[in-house]
Amino acid sequence: MSASPSPSPSHDRLARRLGLRDAVAIGLAAMVGAGVFAVWAPAAQAAGAWLLAGLAIAAVVAFANAGSTAQLAVRYPEAGGAYRYGRERLGAWPGFLAGWGFVIGKTASCAAMALTAAAYLVPPEWQKPVAVAAVAVLVGVNVLGVTRTARVASVIVSAVVAVLVVVVAAGVAAIAGAGWGAGAAGPQATLTTDAAAGPVAGAYGVLQAAALIFFAFAGYARIATLGEEVRDPARTIPRAIGVAFGIVLVVYAAVGTAALGALGPASLAASSAPLVDVVGAAGWLWAEPVVRVAAGVAALGSLLALIAGIGRTSLAMARDGELPRPLTAVHPRFGVPHVAELTVGVAVIVLVLVADLRGAIGFSSFGVLLYYLVANASALTQPAGERLVPRWLSWVGAIGCVVLVVTLPLASIAAGVAVFVVGAAVRAIRLAIVRRRGGGPE
Repeated sequence: MSASPSPSPSHDRLARRLGLRDAVAIGLAAMVGAGVFAVWAPAAQAAGAWLLAGLAIAAVVAFANAGSTAQLAVRYPEAGGAYRYGRERLGAWPGFLAGWGFVIGKTASCAAMALTAAAYLVPPEWQKPVAVAAVAVLVGVNVLGVTRTARVASVIVSAVVAVLVVVVAAGVAAIAGAGWGAGAAGPQATLTTDAAAGPVAGAYGVLQAAALIFFAFAGYARIATLGEEVRDPARTIPRAIGVAFGIVLVVYAAVGTAALGALGPASLAASSAPLVDVVGAAGWLWAEPVVRVAAGVAALGSLLALIAGIGRTSLAMARDGELPRPLTAVHPRFGVPHVAELTVGVAVIVLVLVADLRGAIGFSSFGVLLYYLVANASALTQPAGERLVPRWLSWVGAIGCVVLVVTLPLASIAAGVAVFVVGAAVRAIRLAIVRRRGGGPE
C-alpha cells in the first residue's frame, strides 16, 4: 500500500461543521434525485415483471458497499472518499482510477442533472440558460459553506419526499381501482409512441436492472467524501450512511412497487415519465405538474450534492499531486475548497453549453460500480480491529460490483472503459515526465 501523504498545512484543512442531520440531508439529496423519477423505465425494459427482484439485488449490493464505505470512513475521515481509501489501502493507481472515474463521470452527471432539471421546469428555449443559472447558483451555495449546502439539501429532500408520498398513494389508488399491473394510464399519460421492446431475457435482465437501479442508490458515498467536514466522524459517518440508506431503501421500495403495480411492466418500460404516469393512472391529474416540478427540484438536489462531492475529491487528488495544486486552496472564512468547486462549476457550465449529456452518461453507472469495487477491495485489507462489518459483506459488495458492471448495456461499458483508458494514459504520461525530471509521486 502507498505511504500516507504528508499532512496538509492547517489552513488547507476543511472545517468540521457537519452534524448527523446535516450529513444525512446531503446523502439523501444525492440519492433522492432525478434517478428515482426516471430509473424505473429502463429497469423495467431489462427485467420486466421481475423489476422488484432487480431492486432487491441492487439494495443488497448497495448495503454491502455502504458498510465498507462506513468502515473506511471511520479509519480515514478525510476528503476524497474511495479515492483516499484506494490510495491508502491498495496503492496510488487504484486510488487514482477511483478518483478519476468519479471526477470525470460525475462532472458529466452534473451537466446532465442541470439539463434534466431545466427540462422539467421550463420550456425548451429556456433550458440551457436556466441550466447555466442553476449551476452558478448551486456552486455559490456550496462556496458559502458546507452548512448552507446541508440546509438547502434538507429543504429540497423534504419537498421531494413529500411528492413521492403522493406518488405512492396514487399508485395504491390505481392498483385498488384497476388491479395489479393493469397499466391503466390516465388521459395525460406520457407513454412513448414506440412499444416497449420487451424485457431482456432471464437472470441477465434482472441483473441489468439491478445495475441501473444501483446507480440511484450510490449517493451515500457523498457523506464519506465530505468526511473531513463531519464532526465526530467515527460516530457520525457510519450513522449518517446507515440512516440515509435506510430511508432511501424504504422510499425506493415503495415507489418501485407503486409504479410496477399501477402501470404494469410493459407500460412502465415504455414510459418517458413513469411517476407522472402513476398519478395519471389514478386519475390524479392535478398531481402531474407537481410531480414534474418535484423531478426538476430533485435533479437540483443531486446537482448540489454532486458539486460538493466532486470538489472534495478534486481537493484530495490535488493534495497528492494527481490534479493541479491550486485546487488544494481552502477558503479562509467559509472553510470550503472554493477553487475546486468554482473549477467544477465552470467545467459543468461549459458542458451544458456545448452538449446535451442527458442521453450520453451511461459510463456514470460504470464509473460508480468500479468506484465501489475499489472501496470494497480497500475494506477487505483492513485488520479485524478496524472492521465494523464482517469481511464477507465486503466480498459481497466487491463481487456484486463486478457482476453488475458486466451486465450493463454494452454502450455504457464501452464509454466507461474509454474514460478510464484516457485517465490512465494521462497519468502515465504525467508520471513519465515527472520521472524524467527526477521525482514526484508514484
